[in-house]
Amino acid sequence: MLTRLSAVVVLMTAVLTGTAAAVPPPPPNPSDAEISASRAEADAKAARVGELTGRLTQAESRLQELLDDVSYKRELANKARVDLETAISEAEAARREATSARVQADAASAAVEQSRRELDEFAAASYAQGSTVGSFSAYIGAKSPEDLLARAQMLEAVSAASLNRLDQVTRDQGTAANLDAAARAALQKAESKQAAADEAKKVADQAQQVAVDAHSAQAAATAELQSNKDAVERELASARGEVSGLEAQRRQYDTWVEAKKREDEENARRAAAAQAAAAQAPAPQRPVAAAPSGNRVQTVINRALSQRGVIYAWGGGNYNGPTYGVRDGGVADSFGDYRKIGFDCSGLMMYAFAGVGVYLPHYSGYQYNSGRKVPLSQMAPGDMIFWGPGGGTHVALYLGGGMMVEAPHSGAVVRISPVRYGGIMPYVTRML
Repeated sequence: MLTRLSAVVVLMTAVLTGTAAAVPPPPPNPSDAEISASRAEADAKAARVGELTGRLTQAESRLQELLDDVSYKRELANKARVDLETAISEAEAARREATSARVQADAASAAVEQSRRELDEFAAASYAQGSTVGSFSAYIGAKSPEDLLARAQMLEAVSAASLNRLDQVTRDQGTAANLDAAARAALQKAESKQAAADEAKKVADQAQQVAVDAHSAQAAATAELQSNKDAVERELASARGEVSGLEAQRRQYDTWVEAKKREDEENARRAAAAQAAAAQAPAPQRPVAAAPSGNRVQTVINRALSQRGVIYAWGGGNYNGPTYGVRDGGVADSFGDYRKIGFDCSGLMMYAFAGVGVYLPHYSGYQYNSGRKVPLSQMAPGDMIFWGPGGGTHVALYLGGGMMVEAPHSGAVVRISPVRYGGIMPYVTRML
């Protein structure tokens, strides 16, 4: 009996408790004019957000174009740097050749002068002794015809030998002088090429700086536009919140009796939906198919993938691994690339292919023409993918399954990415 009484008391307590909290008091009832004005303000803010969204989309597109232009100009500067180093090496070689030829010419000139002095001494001695070639005094005192003939032959041999030696040395001097002139001409040509390469580097650096400045200006304009859009979106959210509040008050006023019931039903529905969602296991993601193993292609891919997470450094990377970047006077410098040890896009390709004995130059435009061209639709793992005119903007390594590995840009790291088709070249380059 006591147990049944206790159960009744608990049941009544539960019923009374639920009844006391069932319905809240009626909310305020806003007027139709207040609701209409609030909606008009929200619509105006939404229109402004739409306008700013369109402008921001255009600005971001332009910003990406300028970033691509910066990348292209940076790779051209990379090319100019490589060409200048080559021209400097050629000029140094030409200077060494010119110096060697000058030494030979000076030595030949010295030999000629020595021979001339010896010939002059011979002539002076002959004259002093009365035995100058062609003079009758050279033959006075001969005791017999045989002695006269011997004197003539001796004088002729001595003078002929000296003259022949002088002629040979003079010819050698001419040859050395010709070598000296040729070496000087080669040096002048090499120095001209070096000057042209230096000027090309200056032009490339200036063009890169112009692109960097344009990108910086566009980035500032885009940031300002984004800030304006964010501000208007906050105003829109506030206006919509006000509209929602007024409309909610109206709905609550009209249906306040049923409000608690709808809330309970909605909570029950959401709880059931959450429970059902939690019971479902997430669908497994299909992994990217790996390239074939045990071949040269896989070696290249493995070397590139081994550098995932290495910081981007413009101008960085070689056949042996990551290196310090170089200054570019703009974006890369703002990220401190010259103080970082890492890769840029073409430097990563140099390292990847060096593992199979393929040594690429440090410029994507040259790499694009280093192997066999294959249509983009037929690309296979291990192919190099290029962007920009002549492949001079960017390069990445295709992994298969629509994925690639790349050193993308300053501030990023070597990573795996989906293939981007905007601005992509219609051919890939196959080295293996």
